[in-house]
Amino acid sequence: MDYLIAVVSDRIKAEEAYTALEKAGIPTSQVSILGKGYKTADEFGFIDPSQQAKKRALLMAIWLIPFGFIGGYTFDLITGVNSFDWAREPFNHILGGVAGAIGGAMGSVFVGGGVGLSVGSGDALPYRNRLNAGKYLIVVQGATSLKNKANTILRPLNPENLQGYTQTAV
Repeated sequence: MDYLIAVVSDRIKAEEAYTALEKAGIPTSQVSILGKGYKTADEFGFIDPSQQAKKRALLMAIWLIPFGFIGGYTFDLITGVNSFDWAREPFNHILGGVAGAIGGAMGSVFVGGGVGLSVGSGDALPYRNRLNAGKYLIVVQGATSLKNKANTILRPLNPENLQGYTQTAV
């Protein structure tokens, strides 16, 4: 599936672009307008970067917290460092494991969440920001030939941005 996304500054230009596409014979089921009074980014299916960041942080926590516990326990056992003098022999190692698990949890939040927030959204975040700024998006989805036809129709309307995407099979 191919996508063509045009960014326009106001509602009138968005409706003008939609009408031009409709007159050119592009099926209206293949064209969407996103913006105030039309579809939202969530309704269309743009990825919310904060949700993706939470997912990545949780996925990383699944393996980082147990790994941190095992690493902390093993480090305390091998080195013999009594980090917690008030705790005796077996509990000192367990508390070292708990400290390692806390480190693993922090790593999953900072790395999984931070990287997920900055990288995981792809181009969805800039488009969300444009919608929040009051702009409108015209999205044409379909085959490459349909995308190319829509490109030739939308280009003379001078959108702020006109970009095509090809969704690959996962």
